[in-house]
Amino acid sequence: MTPGLEGIIAAETILSDVDGQNGRLIIRGFELDQLAGQQSFEDVTALLWDGFFPDLPRNLAPRIGAARSRVFAELSALDTGLLDLSPVEAVRALMGRLADGDDLDTALNLTAAPVVFTAAVVRAKAGLAPVPPDPELSHAADSLRMLRDRPGTPAEIAALDTYLTTVCDHGLNASTFAARVVASTQAGLTSSVLAGLSALKGPLHGGAPGPIIQMLDGIAARGDAKAWILDALDRGDRLMGFGHRVYRVRDPRADALKGAVRRLAAEPEGKPGRLAFAETVEQAVLDILKARKPDRSLQTNVEFYTALLLEALAFPPATFTCVFAMGRVAGWIAHAREEAVCGRLIRPASRYVGLRPRVAA
Repeated sequence: MTPGLEGIIAAETILSDVDGQNGRLIIRGFELDQLAGQQSFEDVTALLWDGFFPDLPRNLAPRIGAARSRVFAELSALDTGLLDLSPVEAVRALMGRLADGDDLDTALNLTAAPVVFTAAVVRAKAGLAPVPPDPELSHAADSLRMLRDRPGTPAEIAALDTYLTTVCDHGLNASTFAARVVASTQAGLTSSVLAGLSALKGPLHGGAPGPIIQMLDGIAARGDAKAWILDALDRGDRLMGFGHRVYRVRDPRADALKGAVRRLAAEPEGKPGRLAFAETVEQAVLDILKARKPDRSLQTNVEFYTALLLEALAFPPATFTCVFAMGRVAGWIAHAREEAVCGRLIRPASRYVGLRPRVAA
């Protein structure tokens, strides 16, 4: 038996390849650095979906913009009961109202939903009315505008677009596998995406970036990074943002996002001090982990600079998983369609290790 199915091949895919030994991520034949910051999220979504929808247009941006306007109507269900939930649970509940299906319009609605619903939930929790979408804007630009009720700067829009592209797909991770399992039952894209979102919210997956802000704030308050880190490790705490199940070298997504954070910090309203402090903490953690666990390669992963980037864009830490879903939903949909076309129900076997029935004497 292999705990966690590590090393077990459960699917063949044309969508992405994670090379953990060499720190490479390939998406539909392109290296990550050929896409992140170079191609828009809409274009990368079209790349992922190519071949899975017969009516897929070459320019997906207008169709995603129109979908944001469609799903905005679902905010009539955003009542006080939903606002008592965490942001990701509220977004999940709203997405659960969307019709199921395997067609392009269903896929577009599901892509639009995390952007529209996250902004609305944040504003509603602050006692503010939701801002209607502008279908003429890019996905990243409209996300920032609906969140703050003012346009983002070109640098902010570019940073969020880079993030969405960077996290759009990443092999057979837990949430993607969950989405593929549900897709194999022919349940539909909405059911598959909801399964992916439910897996993503776990702290060992997409729920990790939020606590990184708490870590940075805790270290800043104490004024001694080394002492804070050592105390956390002595308590048995896991240092979020470091180590990865697959990568044995530095996560290439961390570098893509670090570059975006650096460009944001250089803006007139940027926070270069916050970036410099985070880099100091990063190096302190890496040095201590290397000394404490020399037999393990625990490098910076995508979550560390995700936290800094989303903080700089004014997303509350409680919504970081929702923003992760804004990008990853494109990959979930592509994997769900790829699995559904296979037509084979995913049904692994288990080994029973419990008690055996007793034989009467």
